Amino acid sequence: MGRWLSIDYGRKRTGIAVTDPLRIVASGLTTVPSHTLPTFLKDYMSRETVDRIIVGLPTDMRGNESESMRYIRPAVDKLRRELRGVEIVFYDERFTSVLAHKAMIDGGMKKSDRRDKAIVDEISATILLNDYLQSTHI
Repeated sequence: MGRWLSIDYGRKRTGIAVTDPLRIVASGLTTVPSHTLPTFLKDYMSRETVDRIIVGLPTDMRGNESESMRYIRPAVDKLRRELRGVEIVFYDERFTSVLAHKAMIDGGMKKSDRRDKAIVDEISATILLNDYLQSTHI
């Protein structure tokens, strides 16, 4: 059984989270510059088995895709071409950034650390993956 990996894709940075091999717990992995994402994933997947990649789907309050899908969709298409054999799915990421900030505050993180957008992106990817895991166990 391979891991599941989630990405919170952004123009500059991409937050990444991953499950344990039994797909019970999601943990933040890292944040990488978005232009290096395919290389990072290939390297990671040469060491770890990944069966599915969950990509945050940004939507508005009505459930319509947001404008940022203009650059997310081509990036995901590139991943599909380069990572053949790995299922890549979109999953609603509404409120993950808000929840990430709340988690940082609730966790007692200093204000200066909460300004680090790379940390926010990694936590957002973790929240996304946890939500996805819960949705598959209903």
